Amino acid sequence: MSPVKAVLFDRDGTLVEDVPYNADPDRVRPVDGAREALALLRARGIRTGVVTNQSGVARGLLTDADVRNVNHRVDELLGPFDVFAVCPHGPDDGCHCRKPEPGMVLWAAGRICTAPADLVVIGDIGADVEAARRAGAHGILVPTAQTRPEETAAADHVAPDLLTAVRAVLDGPPRGRVLADERPIQEAFTTGPGQGRCR
Repeated sequence: MSPVKAVLFDRDGTLVEDVPYNADPDRVRPVDGAREALALLRARGIRTGVVTNQSGVARGLLTDADVRNVNHRVDELLGPFDVFAVCPHGPDDGCHCRKPEPGMVLWAAGRICTAPADLVVIGDIGADVEAARRAGAHGILVPTAQTRPEETAAADHVAPDLLTAVRAVLDGPPRGRVLADERPIQEAFTTGPGQGRCR
């Protein structure tokens, strides 16, 4: 198998805290471990991108400018990302870009000249990993409180957190259904509840 050349992330609930229909860049907060996870990828020369459904545009709750401003803040806090892909359509618009359709993943792969088979998509809902599957990429689900149990059950690969998901792909595509926490064993025993790994 080819080593992973790029990782595409869902935005809300995966890279940053999920604020429904967020139009305010000041409300952008990275999730625990996001900075460290991205630094690990970039240190290996693995490209990074964001693929995000933003149906608030179609619903009239956000403007394109709002989405661009929030994405700019995400890039300031966690970037630089190599590509941003946004679907502004609603669930019933019949577009080819809205996850679980593969359009955004394929477009982003083309923008960074990477074959889908060499990509991993990391997200917090079933649509993220289904879009990866349909595109011919690898998908990893990092469940949150919003993830439905059936989505977790159906995912090919599941990680307990973003950092574990990224560590699992540093040397190649994910292996195994439930990806293990790969912290050094001593740290695993000494880091108690409530103590994050990203300091």
